[in-house]
Amino acid sequence: MEKIIHLDRPEIAGELYGATDQNLRAIRDILGVQVSAWNGKITITGLPEKVARAEAVIGKLQKKLEEGACISPDTVAESVSLTEADEERGEVTLDVYSSNQVIRGKTPGQKEYLGAIRTCDLVFCTGPAGTGKTYLAVAVAVNMLKHHRIKRMILARPAVEAGEKLGFLPGDMKAKVNPYLRPLFDALHDMMEYDQIRRFMSDDLIEVIPLAFMRGRTFNNSVMILDEAQNTTPGQMLMFLTRMGQGSKIIVTGDVSQTDLEKGAASGMVDAMQRLAGMKGSSIIQLGKSDIVRHELVQRVVQAYEEKDK
Repeated sequence: MEKIIHLDRPEIAGELYGATDQNLRAIRDILGVQVSAWNGKITITGLPEKVARAEAVIGKLQKKLEEGACISPDTVAESVSLTEADEERGEVTLDVYSSNQVIRGKTPGQKEYLGAIRTCDLVFCTGPAGTGKTYLAVAVAVNMLKHHRIKRMILARPAVEAGEKLGFLPGDMKAKVNPYLRPLFDALHDMMEYDQIRRFMSDDLIEVIPLAFMRGRTFNNSVMILDEAQNTTPGQMLMFLTRMGQGSKIIVTGDVSQTDLEKGAASGMVDAMQRLAGMKGSSIIQLGKSDIVRHELVQRVVQAYEEKDK
């Protein structure tokens, strides 16, 4: 993977690079990436995880220079350690296309969720409404797309009726399934301008589709998000998971306490979490009431329903 970083202030390049580029060499030696610089731009080449870490380190170094600090190879080593510590704590910060908007986990559960996405290529996240399951997954995908760590983001949902029948809805198939995909568009609109979303969809950088439309396809260098996954069957879940190609991540989100499947039907999300628990390269995150970040009444509503069910 190759990443080109444009310095916020090209005039600080000399201080940032150090004498005979010693600071850049320190980044190269510590992180095992190739680093070159020219005309206010730094090019980093290596494994995606290493490149992302090097990019975070350079961001920290630029901030230190703005604060009046001097940069040396020791400063570089310190910044690498701080970056690694942030990752271990799940302190993931996501910049998106919307100006001045930075997204991060607000609760311990959300921070654990973002940390799992960073370290694993397959993540299941279940929890009640308002815990940010879908929103944070979309934020990760948008961030990775912005920084060219992936080539595409795929957002999918099963078109399962919640007390209504698709056949009785007006319009063609696109009009029928659009209401099921609306929450995914809502998350995107928080992070990107409308015209940019349309352009990215036209260029096939973003695809928002019903789950059934993924059959027979393979997605390389992509973030694949399956929302409302509690409404899949085990067969549909297997189909989705096996669409994963090289260089891709899968994030599966849902609330297993709320399914719209026919009575007695098994949930593909529950089935998959049971089958894949402990599998290397995967993670299962369970968010709870304390992770709800919507209106405070949402926590009370969830609590009231749980108590009534008990």
